[in-house]
Amino acid sequence: MNKETPTTLRRWFVIHFFIDMMVGIPLFFFPEWFLGILGWTQVDTLMTRIVGAAFFGIGVESYLGRNASMEVFKGMLNLKIIWSATATFGIGWSFLEGSQGNPLWVFLTLATFLLFHINWIYWRVRINKL
Repeated sequence: MNKETPTTLRRWFVIHFFIDMMVGIPLFFFPEWFLGILGWTQVDTLMTRIVGAAFFGIGVESYLGRNASMEVFKGMLNLKIIWSATATFGIGWSFLEGSQGNPLWVFLTLATFLLFHINWIYWRVRINKL
C-alpha cells in the first residue's frame, strides 16, 4: 500500500531548498566577500566552494524531490540526517576550539544545523510509523 508523504514534510523540503540556495550561492560564487561580512578572518575558497556545492546538491534535490514517493523521502531524509549530524558535530568541534574567534555566525550556523537535524530525525521517525 502506498502511503502519501505528509504535505508539511514536502513544505519543509521546499523551505530547505530556499535556505540552501541563500547560503550556497554566496559560498560558491562570492566566498571571501560572504564569509568576510560574517566575521571570518581566514577563507579557504576551495573548501568554501565545495561546501557551497554540497548546499546546491542537497537543496536542489530537496526541491526536485518534493513530490516524490514516501520511499524516496526516506532516502533523502537519511542523507539530510547524516549531513546535518556531521555538520553539527564539525561546527561544534570547531566552535569549542575557538575557530574564527567564535563569531556569532559560527554559533548561529551550529544552531541552524542542529535544528534541521532534529527536524529531519522527527520526520524520519514519523514517516516510519505511517
